[in-house]
Amino acid sequence: MQHVLTITFPFFALVLLGFLSARRSLLPLSAIPGLNAFVLFFALPCMLFRFGASTPIAQLLDARVALVYLLSATAVVTLTIVVTRRGRIGWNDAAFGALVAAFPNTGFMGVPLLVALMGPRAAGPAILVVLVDMVFTSSLCLAVSRLGGVGEPGKSARQAARDALKGVVTNPLPSSILLGALLSAMQWNLPQPLGQTVGLLADAASPVALFTIGAVLARSKMLAQADVTQVTAWREVLPVAAIKLFVHPAVVWLVGNMATRLGVPIDPFVLTTLVLLASLPSASNVSLLAERYGADTGRIARIILLSTAAAFLTFSAAVAIMTRA
Repeated sequence: MQHVLTITFPFFALVLLGFLSARRSLLPLSAIPGLNAFVLFFALPCMLFRFGASTPIAQLLDARVALVYLLSATAVVTLTIVVTRRGRIGWNDAAFGALVAAFPNTGFMGVPLLVALMGPRAAGPAILVVLVDMVFTSSLCLAVSRLGGVGEPGKSARQAARDALKGVVTNPLPSSILLGALLSAMQWNLPQPLGQTVGLLADAASPVALFTIGAVLARSKMLAQADVTQVTAWREVLPVAAIKLFVHPAVVWLVGNMATRLGVPIDPFVLTTLVLLASLPSASNVSLLAERYGADTGRIARIILLSTAAAFLTFSAAVAIMTRA
């Protein structure tokens, strides 16, 4: 366990530093979008491209692994909506609660953390999870969020899902993964000067992304506290955070083992990686989507903050359990 904490501590410490910097006004709130833009459009795409280009194409496009994770995400989304949709929690808030329960912070945190813990082999399943969550999980939850007839006037569930898929096309992360996969399949290498430039940006992705997560969480918390209309009870937050940190990895483990018993060959190492990815805290960018689609951003921000704070212990425990097993 001490060895695990030695690896995980710096990752969560950077998140905490970003959080405290924003809370103490050492980092102006107006600077956070700039950090986000650097990570999203420059550093993280280069990191994902580098992993994609260095990972065998069969690992990046393993349909069996994708199906296991997709079924698990569907189960978690369904369970969260069933558990939380009551009282003032309508379809819109229930859908975004489900998204925050089923969408781990794989891009900003999971890829570098799992590679540090388990080696370069973990990059393939992690990148596959990024694609499934961006293409399927987010589209499903955005479509469900429209069932209550709230948000943009006249926008149906089908239109919301179409907009989500359009967002995937314009998002640089999937494009960088696919471009890296293409180079992997063709066995091409970038010219050395360009490769070194990509490498510098890729090396900056992990520390800046983690620091930015903390800053984004602090900003979300500060904005929610300033809005007296967004007072969220803990009973609307704790169940979703618990589903994210405990139920989600358990469901992935169960679905993976059921697939193996049914004769679907799933590499134990890959299944362990999937379970640990599901054990990550909620993706911080869900709060931005919630704000765009008129959901309760205060509730979403508190779920993300709680899951991120608790994950230092729960994720480390999951690593100790899964790697020992």
